[in-house]
This record gives sequence, C-alpha cells and structure tokens, in this order.
Amino acid sequence: MNYENILFEINDGIAQLTLNRPDKLNSFTQAMHDEVKHAIHRVNGDKSVRVFVLTGAGRGFCAGQDLADRAVEPGARGVDLGDSVEKNYAPLVLSLRALPMPVICAVNGVAAGAGANLALACDIVLAAKSASFVEVFCKLGLIPDTGGTYFLPRLVGTARAMGMAMLGEKLSAEQAEAWGLIWKCVPDDELAQQTSAMARHFASAPTKGLAFTKQALYASPANTLQQQLTLECGMMSELGNSDDYREGVAAFMAKRAPNFTGK
Repeated sequence: MNYENILFEINDGIAQLTLNRPDKLNSFTQAMHDEVKHAIHRVNGDKSVRVFVLTGAGRGFCAGQDLADRAVEPGARGVDLGDSVEKNYAPLVLSLRALPMPVICAVNGVAAGAGANLALACDIVLAAKSASFVEVFCKLGLIPDTGGTYFLPRLVGTARAMGMAMLGEKLSAEQAEAWGLIWKCVPDDELAQQTSAMARHFASAPTKGLAFTKQALYASPANTLQQQLTLECGMMSELGNSDDYREGVAAFMAKRAPNFTGK
C-alpha cells in the first residue's frame, strides 16, 4: 500500500507511525484508518519489531475524526457513528493493546476527541509541554469513544473523568501528568529525543517479558486477586523458559550488560 496520510518506517527494531495530515491536525478520514490498519498489520507480521511509536506531524497530534467525513445537513437523516466506531476506532484501540511489544505515544500537540483517547490506548504516553488533551465529544452531543469511557475513569478516577467528559475543557500536558493520565510531560524541544531514547531502550529490552507485563496489567482490573495470581503463575512459568531470562541471569552472574533478543 502507498501511504498518503501517514508516514511509516521500521529501523533497528523500532516501528514508527506518524499521522500525516498536519493541515487538518491529523484528523482521521477513512483513508487514514485504512493506512494505519495496514501499518499495524505489518508490525504484527515483522518479528524484528520490538517497539512501536505513534506520533503526529506538525503542530498537533490528532484532532480526532475529520468532521467533513461525517457532516450532516440540517434536517437531513443522521449518520450511524456507531458503525464508524465498530469498524474503525474500536479495532484500532484493540490492535494497539494487543501488540506484543511496548507502544509509545509521543503527543506533540493537541490531542482532541478520538485523538486524545487514541493516545491513552498506548502503553506509555510522553507529551510535549505545549500539548493538551480535550474530550470534545460533549460539544457535539456525543460520548467519549475510542475507549474514552473506559480509559478515563481508570486513569484519573470517576470525578475527574466526569469533568473532562462533560465539560470538554482543555487539560494541559503538565496537568495530565500530575493527574496520572500520562507518563511524562517533557519540554517541547526534548520530546523527539526522549521518545527516541525510550524506543531504543525498548528495542534492546526483553520484549516477551514486557509483552506479558502489559497483558497482565491490562487484565488486572477485571480479575480477582486469585485470578491475577494464577495469571502471574502461568506467565512466569513460560517466561522462565525464555531465552531472555537465561541471558538476563547469565549477564547478572557475569556482571555484564545483557544482550536480549526478545525471545
């Protein structure tokens, strides 16, 4: 597929996808959805990839849905937005969560609507100090989709989630970090460097163990303690037989840096 709405590359175990409609604040069209889906499918099929990075081009990360694709004339029949969520946004969120590797989101500017919740679907979110998060759905008579109603209360609690969802006020990157909505807010001129450094770290880390870690953490809220302990037991049994565990122990005993292969 020839990409016209995204930039995508794989280098040294790092896959980076950049939403690339900067003149529209990287808002989603059907064509962009198709390209993103294709790129993520490539990542899933490439055993050399050990970390996935998602970011945006220009001054914004993602303004959510391009409303020109969903415009409704006054008095005309409405649009089945649920169909778009079911076919595009829901599979996108699930595909990011299912990637067997760390997923980093570098929020370089405004993240609005589906764009905000797309960022929250990633494992670790870094945001430039000038970036912001805004749940604009309430201003359109809608609900926070793309997992927003799931992520927000789990990350910041019900009270703050209600405020964000029902008032639609802009939340700065600094406040997002203070609330625990994201991992870290960084100076604008350091976002690319810190994202690259983190990606390089993960590209040489024990990928299988990290993949199991994210699976276990995401499963935790729905499990009882006993269920989670059973899950941990099964995962540790498998990881104890991994090449990376053998290498990690050998490196520790030899007092040298480990050479993880992700297996």
